[in-house]
Amino acid sequence: MEEILKHYPDFPKKGIDFIDVLPLLQNKEAFNKVIGEIDKLCTAPNVTALEARGFLFSTPLLTTSQKVKALLPVRKKGKTPYRDGDLQRVEIMKEYGSDELFYRHSDIAALTRTGNTIEISIFDDLLATGGTTLELARSLRKEVVDGCSVKIKEFIFLVELPDLGGARLLSEIAPVHSLLKIAGA
Repeated sequence: MEEILKHYPDFPKKGIDFIDVLPLLQNKEAFNKVIGEIDKLCTAPNVTALEARGFLFSTPLLTTSQKVKALLPVRKKGKTPYRDGDLQRVEIMKEYGSDELFYRHSDIAALTRTGNTIEISIFDDLLATGGTTLELARSLRKEVVDGCSVKIKEFIFLVELPDLGGARLLSEIAPVHSLLKIAGA
């Protein structure tokens, strides 16, 4: 799979090696394999996916997986329509600056419940320092909907950059799984 990915040095700024996973969408066999591997790692009935590449690789699970029943989309600023009081903002620090993510409380209420718990697998395309996913997980773990609390079952990534320590940070919350680890990137 690694040979299909593309690298863009110094993007979006000098010193960052951008790893592009979108070429996986140009290879049906590789894409099917990736979706199958994600499904094997996912134990929760709900997947939280980060915009936009997270959507591309997690939504097929809604039609192919026997386990995954619902998706919680997490979007960038200005992309999520909402009613007053429904939108949750998550401040994050990325490798190249601060940003914000958003999800709706009503979308959490629509997720599949396991007893009095809403179990979630968090999926994203790339794990670097882990800051984005950590702040999202912290926010989700504070949610209580109709007496049901949110539990993060695992984190799943297409690519991990192990030298940056993100997995170590996230493993304090839940297990971390990566389809591919690229050292020195």
